Amino acid sequence: MQIINKNIIVTGAASGIGKALLNQLISFDGVNIIAVDLHQIEVSSDKITTFICDLSQQTEIDRLFDFALTQFKTIDIFIANAGFGYYEEVSKPDWQRIESIFQVNVFSPIYSFQKMKELNVGREYFVMITSSAMAKLAIPGYALYGATKAALDRFEDAYRFENQDLGRLSLIYPIATKTNFFKSSTHFSNFNIPIPFPAQMPKDVANAMIKGILENKTHIFPSKLFQIGRFLQKLFEIIVLPYQYFYGKKLKKWLNAKK
Repeated sequence: MQIINKNIIVTGAASGIGKALLNQLISFDGVNIIAVDLHQIEVSSDKITTFICDLSQQTEIDRLFDFALTQFKTIDIFIANAGFGYYEEVSKPDWQRIESIFQVNVFSPIYSFQKMKELNVGREYFVMITSSAMAKLAIPGYALYGATKAALDRFEDAYRFENQDLGRLSLIYPIATKTNFFKSSTHFSNFNIPIPFPAQMPKDVANAMIKGILENKTHIFPSKLFQIGRFLQKLFEIIVLPYQYFYGKKLKKWLNAKK
């Protein structure tokens, strides 16, 4: 898939990985981009049109696609980067809390992919969804967040055997990324959340996304260290237990400090 002269939608574009990706995409000739977020988006290029909407709602996603088709004749690339997480102990029953994270992290990207598939019958298209390294490796404190990313992983893993059109569904698996995701998200407590090691910069993830589109990749791992870890994990699943135990202690320490 080429990027030059393509019509692109990027969600979660106001900050972090999404913002870094916008900065990369505008360097390509002829691109037209709709940058989507729940919050105001600051842009400095006439190649970008902003769109504010709540991606947890089907009607809002439909509104986004309707708007995009007033701007473009086609939508070639859709990058479903929006998402949020909780760092917490799983405790009391809370249906709304579970539903909220799955609506944004799982329902929204899968539904958007289905919309792209419907719109692009007989032509090439590319959908990239931001998953997480936690889809492959569970870390205590991120049970619900990891569950949403694992759901995306299973969806793609099965769909690739069903795909019979000209489209490409791609997942990217960033490790912890140095953004405000852990610091200022309204869905995280701001109480000294331990950020998993190792961590990388948003521009590194954005670079991997661009390369993944150009090379038509289905699975993208921006961290070389995590790639090595994945190889070892496949051979010896037991090697991740100390890592999980370590972050289990981190979670207990965080919970005790809050009391």
